[in-house]
Amino acid sequence: MSEEPQPLLAVEGLRKWFEVRRGLFPRASEVVKAVDDVSFTVKPREVLGLAGESGSGKTTIGRTILRLLEPTAGRVLFEGTDVMAFGPEGLRRFRRKAQIVFQDPFAALDPTMTVTKIVSEPLQVQGLCRDRRERLDRVAALLESVGLSRDFMARKPDQMSGGQRQRVVIARALAVDPVFIVADEPVSALDVSIQAQIVNLLSELRERLGLAMLFISHDIAVMEYLSDRIAVLYLGRLMEIGPSDELCLNPKHPYTEALLSAVPDPDPQHRRKRILLAGDIPNPTDPPSGCVFRTRCPYAISECAKTVPPLRGIGPGRFVACLRDDVL
Repeated sequence: MSEEPQPLLAVEGLRKWFEVRRGLFPRASEVVKAVDDVSFTVKPREVLGLAGESGSGKTTIGRTILRLLEPTAGRVLFEGTDVMAFGPEGLRRFRRKAQIVFQDPFAALDPTMTVTKIVSEPLQVQGLCRDRRERLDRVAALLESVGLSRDFMARKPDQMSGGQRQRVVIARALAVDPVFIVADEPVSALDVSIQAQIVNLLSELRERLGLAMLFISHDIAVMEYLSDRIAVLYLGRLMEIGPSDELCLNPKHPYTEALLSAVPDPDPQHRRKRILLAGDIPNPTDPPSGCVFRTRCPYAISECAKTVPPLRGIGPGRFVACLRDDVL
């Protein structure tokens, strides 16, 4: 029997709290617990989907992993080394291996720069090209790898469509030959007709380059296609983790079940009954006690208000944060 590969990324007890001050001269502040005690791993060449509604903390997790935000508590281990302990040089080396694809391709690109300058900038920062000719050849090859021709090298962002801009963002992320990418809602800002093209491109690049990925999205149907495993986040806490096909076929947490019930299915025989959750996501400055999902959960019991449910194993690779055995 082969040994289980060591995780490429291990997130342990991650917390990111933001202090929010009210008024012009506040004496007190409120705390937004955007991410609250989150732990998971990503194996080499694995895609982990991170699903949840807007405001659940998905983007904050991705940015904190890459040290674009500093955590309040917890550890992020990359290849066994604590990312939070990196100094400037260690962080530079880490960012050669770990890159991000942002949600809005137009906001992510400098409108005054050509595609050549945009894609070659990481190469210059990391000192990966000896001269201008090598740099131009590398940019052309990167554009070709994401489905764009050399003709795009002289263009600026406003001369391209949304899908083309996102391809440039992906090319820039690939420039330094990373082994791990945070894809932060990479298709949500694009037209529906273009979304499938970008998802297929990410899937192809993952296979061809052997990339590991944290794929962040509110669209669990897209995530099922691309991800090996899915982690479901609600109000900064993990509700469920499991293999994508098993989790989508047989969700165990009531929140996961509700998310999946909203996914359209053209086959009437397989169509799930739509589950409408009561109310809205609670204010993150004043989350519910105990289980944060209890105020919207159709199965909540009195114990849910008192106890924070831990992620507990219910089968190979499956974990659920729920106190009720009959739900599981």
